[in-house]
Amino acid sequence: MTDATDPTEPPEPPDPTEPTEPTRRADQTPTGPRSTSGAADAPPPTRRSFGGFRAGAFAIAPLLLGVAPFGIVAGATPVTHGMSWDVPVGFSTVVFAGASQLASIEVLTGGGSVLVAVLAACTINLRMVLYSASMAPYVTKVGTGRRLLMAYLLTDQAYAVSIVRWTEEGAEDLSARTAGERLRFYLGAGVSLWTTWQISTIVGILVGNAVPPEIHLEFAVPLAFLVLLVPTLVGRPSLVAAGVGGLVAVLAAELGAGPTSIMIGSVAGIVAGALVDSDDPGGADAPTGGTGGGTGSGPAGPAGAAS
Repeated sequence: MTDATDPTEPPEPPDPTEPTEPTRRADQTPTGPRSTSGAADAPPPTRRSFGGFRAGAFAIAPLLLGVAPFGIVAGATPVTHGMSWDVPVGFSTVVFAGASQLASIEVLTGGGSVLVAVLAACTINLRMVLYSASMAPYVTKVGTGRRLLMAYLLTDQAYAVSIVRWTEEGAEDLSARTAGERLRFYLGAGVSLWTTWQISTIVGILVGNAVPPEIHLEFAVPLAFLVLLVPTLVGRPSLVAAGVGGLVAVLAAELGAGPTSIMIGSVAGIVAGALVDSDDPGGADAPTGGTGGGTGSGPAGPAGAAS
């Protein structure tokens, strides 16, 4: 005799303690391989960009306000000392270094030899060795010819804005792609400053003899460097480096060191900043684009302060 279910009998209600099939599937932990569809849908990591030529030009634009008067001084000074117009033009295109140009002109107009003028210019520009050394790791994949162009365009201002951008987040990426982006940013800053310098030099040549003696355009020289220095004084090492470097440079100049006083102050500031930084690792400078914490590898160091 078979046991048949009465079709008229209502179905037995489900047990509330037993999960339904959809719930069971949701609660159970899958033991098989995890689906990769979610990873495929995730957005790719953001690619770090160091800007291009236009970004470099925009970054250095505020500093050009101090460069233009400096260039006028570089063009007007030789003319006021009786030199022809081609002298400042040659200095600005070949030497392309404001402080060195003025020092060389001072030597030549004072009766010094060309060799002494060249030595004075090279001594003042020794800080460029520090700049280029700190830039080198970021452009190892840039060709020699383009690195030579970078060397020609190297100035305090172009270095300052470039090293700040290069050492921001993502600086550990030293691939050929980022090296090209860093190069274009640097060229934007360097070419903009070079153009401003040449135009300012020509203006200085034209108005050199017309400027009244009571108007001292020389004030633009220290101001151009202060614009670079002040924003980087953000920590104890950089403050000590700038203070010691500047003080030693002034004392060395007063004691008769001449143009070498700048390098003497630079070395003193580097040592002082490095000692403070090593004694107080937790008090290092806040991130300012890797200006070296006042140890001489950036504008916060005495290389920029003593200029």
